Amino acid sequence: MLGPDYQSKSSDFEAILAAEGVGYLLSGEEKVASLIPWDPLTFSLFTCDGSTICLLLSANWCRPCRTFTPQLVQLYNTVRKSVGEEKLEIILVSMDRDETEFRQHYMCMPWLAVPFDVKLQQRLSKLYHVRHLPSLITLGVSGTLNQEDAVGLIQEYGADAFPFTKKRKEELKAADEAKRQGGKLDELLARGGRDYLVSGIGKEVWISELVGKTIGLYFGGNWCPPCHKFVEQLKEAYHELISTTNQSFEVVFVSTDKGEEDFNRHISNMPWLAIPYKDTTRQDICRIFDIKRIPALVLIAPNGSTISTNGRAMISLYGAMAYPFTESRIEEVEALLRKQGDGLPQQVSNPKHEHVLNLVMAKAYVCDFCQKHGRFWSFSCDVCDYDLHPTCVDRTAGA
Repeated sequence: MLGPDYQSKSSDFEAILAAEGVGYLLSGEEKVASLIPWDPLTFSLFTCDGSTICLLLSANWCRPCRTFTPQLVQLYNTVRKSVGEEKLEIILVSMDRDETEFRQHYMCMPWLAVPFDVKLQQRLSKLYHVRHLPSLITLGVSGTLNQEDAVGLIQEYGADAFPFTKKRKEELKAADEAKRQGGKLDELLARGGRDYLVSGIGKEVWISELVGKTIGLYFGGNWCPPCHKFVEQLKEAYHELISTTNQSFEVVFVSTDKGEEDFNRHISNMPWLAIPYKDTTRQDICRIFDIKRIPALVLIAPNGSTISTNGRAMISLYGAMAYPFTESRIEEVEALLRKQGDGLPQQVSNPKHEHVLNLVMAKAYVCDFCQKHGRFWSFSCDVCDYDLHPTCVDRTAGA
């Protein structure tokens, strides 16, 4: 049994094929090439220096495999078109239970495949320490093996992940870090010649017009109920800031909607800008800021640096008062609110309510007397859902 320190080479792959009597690869229904002997440096399919050969271990019964396959097909076609067909080849190693499933799975793949064989799949999965499917193992032309599975890298970066090496991964991570740390807005928000954002009414706005402003990157989806609630809070703060900061604040919607129709419905209720739905920059920005949950709000300073990735909490707690969202400003707001709370009684009795009301700090609420929204301090009932503005205490006493 192979140990964890075993260093596999492409020659091991050749040896296993030879041991199992496999002398050809499949391309559709055709036998396309002899594999015995097979030297990755001279084999006719891979004669181009610097070519990348990948083994795809996948199965039709595996849902993640079926989800990953279309993404890999798109990458395969894109890379071979842009850098040359000889620069990338993929070989399927089926992990299916029978040949019928293998044929069904392989039907949608444009690359090569090893003939179906249960013993072969067992030996190869052991050789490459496969713990999950799908797995994409990259073989170097010099016989070396990239030990890291390339599936995650492709899911994150798409075709930009090619040629799936450790060096390429480090380059991509460094580029993400540079954008996260701050710099030019066009490098973060633009892509492939698109240098504009869109509004809810379809108007295009140059990204250059946002330079020098504080930017909020709002991540949300129309399918997410908490997003609808947060959008209302953000809209309230947005309108207040636009009217008081001489328009030095802007929000950019980064959609996680499941379709363009949902995106259009979502943005129609927003007064700010958005990255076009069909632009993959949306996925890039989600990756750069490691967005795992929505709604989320990332705040960017006028100089392009990241202020905070927790803008949702700032807006929910303090609204427009949090601007410009720096740590020092949040400390000022909290000190101001504590001072305000110190000047209020800890409990009040209300002739319109049977229970004693306690002073609490609330994110947002609706006053049960005046029916208007409130934030920060409230006189609240511990027994039932009743809230009262501090300014409404005297009004209820005289009502």
